[in-house]
Amino acid sequence: MQREGVFREMKQRRAYEKPSERKTREKAEAVRRMRKAARKQAQREGLLPAPKRPARDARGGRPGFGARPGFGAPPRPRPVTAAPGSPEAIGDTTGTLT
Repeated sequence: MQREGVFREMKQRRAYEKPSERKTREKAEAVRRMRKAARKQAQREGLLPAPKRPARDARGGRPGFGARPGFGAPPRPRPVTAAPGSPEAIGDTTGTLT
């Protein structure tokens, strides 16, 4: 249904569209469809190079989505924090409370 434009048409019909704007939009859509069809035909005939596909990583996942936890790279070490109430947490660097 999405390829047929049903959802887009339902969204457009929520608000009134003036007849002149509708004609302009429909003409622009027709031009877009014709250019796309001509581009696809030229690619099939070898006149235009095929579109470049996005590079995939070694796992075959989507680019930009990093490794899942537990797979691949080891987890990063967590910073060491002082226990609450310890001299390090209070700010005493001598190790004794006075």
